[in-house]
Amino acid sequence: MTERGLGDRFVCPQLPASPAAAIRLAETLLHSSIAASDSQSTPVTIVGSSLGGYYATWLAVQHHLKAVLVNPAVASAISLEKYLGPQRWLYSGQEFQLTREHLDEMRALYLPRLESPAQFWLLVEEGDETLDYRDAMKRYAGARQTVLPGGDHSFTRWDDYLDEIIAFAGLT
Repeated sequence: MTERGLGDRFVCPQLPASPAAAIRLAETLLHSSIAASDSQSTPVTIVGSSLGGYYATWLAVQHHLKAVLVNPAVASAISLEKYLGPQRWLYSGQEFQLTREHLDEMRALYLPRLESPAQFWLLVEEGDETLDYRDAMKRYAGARQTVLPGGDHSFTRWDDYLDEIIAFAGLT
């Protein structure tokens, strides 16, 4: 984003393990970004991958924003049950505990129906070894969908879509 002159439009915090705390942090940052965007007349778009896609869905609906969802978790509390206990953050390596309370907090964020699917763009790769892309396709029916063969949960074609994501966000 910095290379594209958009570094000031990019916010990517390490979210806490607690979904409730993650949403509180995201909303604090979101309110700051919305205030900044109002003064610049530039929209705010949320981009979330995996569990971040689950959070992005809730945030986008609550705040009437667009969101790009990359290999998003669809039923997080259920699919994460097997990971209860000690875990490590992917990028920092820091340890945390995934608890039943966290799963309850995730359940509280579930939206049974998406009223405005057009606010979402779903990007999935069929080779995702962690999540079944077909669940996301059903969940985001009516949304813009890009379904790609191969790949994996990391979304291997990120660089191919970054300019298009920036355009979807209205930053071009």
